[in-house]
Amino acid sequence: MEMKIREIKTILTSPGRNYLIVKVTTENGITGYGDATLNGRELAVQSVIDNYLRDWLVGYNADRITDIWQMVFRGTYWRGGPVFMTALAGIDMALWDIKGKRAHMPLYSLIGGRCRDRAAVYYHAHGTKRDELIKRAKEMIKTGIKAIRYSFDIKDMHDQNVFYRQPHQDIKIKRIETDAIKNEGMWDSEVYIKNLLETTQELRNAVGTSMELIHDVHGRLTPIQAARLAKELEKYSLYFLEDPVDSNDKNGLQLVRNNSSTPIAIGELFNTIFDCEYILTNRLVDYIRVDISHFGGITPVLQISNFADVHSIKTAFHGPSDISPFAHAANIHIDLSIPNFGIQETFETDAVLEDVFDLPYCYKDGFITITDRPGLGVGFNEEAAQTYRYKKRYLPILRDDMGSVHNW
Repeated sequence: MEMKIREIKTILTSPGRNYLIVKVTTENGITGYGDATLNGRELAVQSVIDNYLRDWLVGYNADRITDIWQMVFRGTYWRGGPVFMTALAGIDMALWDIKGKRAHMPLYSLIGGRCRDRAAVYYHAHGTKRDELIKRAKEMIKTGIKAIRYSFDIKDMHDQNVFYRQPHQDIKIKRIETDAIKNEGMWDSEVYIKNLLETTQELRNAVGTSMELIHDVHGRLTPIQAARLAKELEKYSLYFLEDPVDSNDKNGLQLVRNNSSTPIAIGELFNTIFDCEYILTNRLVDYIRVDISHFGGITPVLQISNFADVHSIKTAFHGPSDISPFAHAANIHIDLSIPNFGIQETFETDAVLEDVFDLPYCYKDGFITITDRPGLGVGFNEEAAQTYRYKKRYLPILRDDMGSVHNW
């Protein structure tokens, strides 16, 4: 039976962070929601949906998810890019949400059912000083968490008033502020490498082997620096080293791979399966970390998961605080249903977020599971969402000690 799309609506809200929510309603009144949040570029994504995709898709059969996805992706001609793929992701998630609600089934049941009862997760542990990081990691051990992504701020060895700051999502330390366009940061990769090796040694000694350690380089190193770092980190048995080089530098990634046995993860900046093809086919990584909100949604993430499985590569999907609970729920449904799941990045929520979203997932002892609510299972209070007004913000800018712009 046809189930035509009657309306597509975008909702900007900011309960602690900015989120762009896509609401799709069918002619028979079923409503689905998806996440189209692109941190720092929310208005650009909203414009794509409101000015281009909405009029195009109204009237199409909402049940034909793959057909709609292919039509929009291929029919646009100028394919890919984070803005467009985030817009497509929001619509794709909303259509899957509708399909699940229509079938009275959770998403994981629609895509093959559970492969596991729960999914392992990791949180972020950050410290402005090394001892603060170790203290934070020990606090997390007490909660049952079994893996952390650790980061820290570094004082410049020549100027104690200069800090080299690393990105993180540890909201217990501080809410992440992204409005940094007029407050540029400094960066020195050699200082960072030295401090990372020292910090990793101290952290490993402090938490022992029971805690899995993950570190995100954020693509800030050259290939030879990254290869040297990965080799030095072998003795500390990291769960994985994330984005050791710029994600576009496939040959640089090959250099790191050839010179170290430290597991590698990459992918949060990829927007299409074609971005991943070479690194998966050549087994340059151990974990693929695509972001469901920036990769086109549930439909292509299922494809890339299957493709990775063929090459013995596991998933570790991007799960920061700057994608909404709709995206997190979609991640978890997929985590539970695919055979090659590895670990899921996530963050600790707060009361402000839960004022707008009714979360279907829960954490316990280092694992996450999800309820059997139909579709994505996330409740959304549109009235409450309207009270949290959108705040324009920008991602940080880094410069080195000679004033050149550096990867953030």
